[in-house]
Amino acid sequence: MIRNRPIGRRGSGPVGAAVALAAGLVTGGCEFERLDSNGSPLADEGPDLAEQVASLLDLQAAAWNAGDLESFMSAYSPSPTTTYIGSTGLIEGYDGIRERYAPGFAEGATRDSLRFEGLRVREVDERVGVATARYVLEREGTVTSTGPFTLVLLNVEGAWLIVHDQSAEGGAEDSGG
Repeated sequence: MIRNRPIGRRGSGPVGAAVALAAGLVTGGCEFERLDSNGSPLADEGPDLAEQVASLLDLQAAAWNAGDLESFMSAYSPSPTTTYIGSTGLIEGYDGIRERYAPGFAEGATRDSLRFEGLRVREVDERVGVATARYVLEREGTVTSTGPFTLVLLNVEGAWLIVHDQSAEGGAEDSGG
């Protein structure tokens, strides 16, 4: 599935987040492929993982833009085995990932507006999904950082949570998706 609409626009606030969430739930024309363990297409049963992941990222971007670290981190599994790989290397555990992001949420910290583009989601099985997209950080209409990322998500008691996040910075000038 490819999502062409930006997710998590700047200044959306609670009302904007609700509108974005509702818009994400009713957006049509998305392609989504469910595969069995052999890579063969599965029958379309149950909730649409792609829309659930899009909603998760909508909420995460809204939390980032509102400066709400706890809500931003709620997308991650609270497990000590949750991992993040970025420019500084491997970070293990929910607490370590939270520590990585916390300085950007501190009082007075500069935190550019976040949105996601080009979301693609693939369900590996009923408990595991993989999502790829591009994050875009922007300040006053200028992209300050952008890059691709891959998420591995696990369905834990009906909620899809990030168990692995690998992000790469492509630079401010690299805005292709």
